[in-house]
Amino acid sequence: MVDAMTVALHLQPPKPNNTSAVSSGWLNNLVSTRRAAAAAVLPPTDQEQLTASLSLSDTSSSLLLLLGFPSPCSAGPPSSPRFRSTKVVVMAPAVETVDKKTSSAAKAPALNERILSSISRRSVAAHPWHDLEIGPGAPTIFNCVIEIPRGSKVKYELDKKTGLIKVDRVLYSSVVYPHNYGFIPRTLCEDSDPLDVLVIMQEPVIPGCFLRAKAIGLMPMIDQGEADDKIIAVCADDPEYRHYNDIKELPPHRLAEIRRFFEDYKKNENKEVAVNDFLPASAAYEAIKHSMDLYATYIVEGLRR
Repeated sequence: MVDAMTVALHLQPPKPNNTSAVSSGWLNNLVSTRRAAAAAVLPPTDQEQLTASLSLSDTSSSLLLLLGFPSPCSAGPPSSPRFRSTKVVVMAPAVETVDKKTSSAAKAPALNERILSSISRRSVAAHPWHDLEIGPGAPTIFNCVIEIPRGSKVKYELDKKTGLIKVDRVLYSSVVYPHNYGFIPRTLCEDSDPLDVLVIMQEPVIPGCFLRAKAIGLMPMIDQGEADDKIIAVCADDPEYRHYNDIKELPPHRLAEIRRFFEDYKKNENKEVAVNDFLPASAAYEAIKHSMDLYATYIVEGLRR
């Protein structure tokens, strides 16, 4: 197939009689000759494009220059031999261009669409309760997410809908949390919350961070008539506390501080809390296993339905 954009016409252009100027009649003859030659080799669609390109108009001078002939305004005949093989370039129709700035602004997706797109690509923060694994060492050593740092009077807690840590309230009494407090991911208790854990370690931890903890005991607690047990643990990567394996190894005064805090921290809110005797590490393991099973039954199976 002949290239529709470039047609070689091996025609010797006729020389005008008057070498000082190109008459309009000679120009018309030239264009007619070119049209006839192109019609012999071009399909109908390309012939139309060529005809439009060869139409005599205000651009006839530019067309003559393209064909190798002088402008009608210029003097002298066209140069000879080197124009024997002349290429007629058929220009494609102009494509309308759009201002990039205007186009990008007009076609930019709405903010909500971009957020949903990011969520679908999982490029946003994971949900700490569901996406963080409990760890291969559970129920002995496990991951836990810290909600409240040691020494804080602000009660932070997980917002289960968004996965963010929010301020629940400021404690009504003058006490502060004696140790870092948080929850164990992928666990579930009867109150529809993940299992709580109190982590004993040297330093306070920023809310939202997770760490490896080792269970050493269980603190059975009743909060306003409902069970709200707490796992007592130590930081598995704190050299001062990681060697503890059971709650009985802790100093008695440390246990008394923990008990007193939970007994008093809701008194000014007129809420009753009862703390029972601390239980050993084996009880903590059973509580963690039970909460893992509840999570698998009600959360994981619920998502599969």
